Amino acid sequence: MRRTWTIIGVGDVPASFKWYQSLLGLPETTPAHDYFGQILDSDGTVLLCLHGWGDHGHPSLTSPEHAQPGNGLLLFFRVDDFARALPRGRALVARLEEEPHVNHNTGTPEFSLRDPDGYYVTISALSAA
Repeated sequence: MRRTWTIIGVGDVPASFKWYQSLLGLPETTPAHDYFGQILDSDGTVLLCLHGWGDHGHPSLTSPEHAQPGNGLLLFFRVDDFARALPRGRALVARLEEEPHVNHNTGTPEFSLRDPDGYYVTISALSAA
């Protein structure tokens, strides 16, 4: 099995780390470093990596001023606890970007919101309601 590790640039790794754990209903832990952390599923699968803007000189992670965070990127998570994910999501933002609806392509309910750095995040049910 091969897996992709999606890495996004963030302004505050520990705060974003906590935000994503809360959204996904994961136990609260701390990132390995103040400049990098991996959001892990219960089985240890890496769901998302958070990297501090400007740390270590990576060309695509130099600064949000050089590229709008999230431009061309949609973080799409399929969850098995959609009914619990919705109130968790609402608690994290002032308003959802998209209210719950059924995606006609997947046949599953979903909603969308923005993370603290402006990334567009969609939460979709793993299976149809």
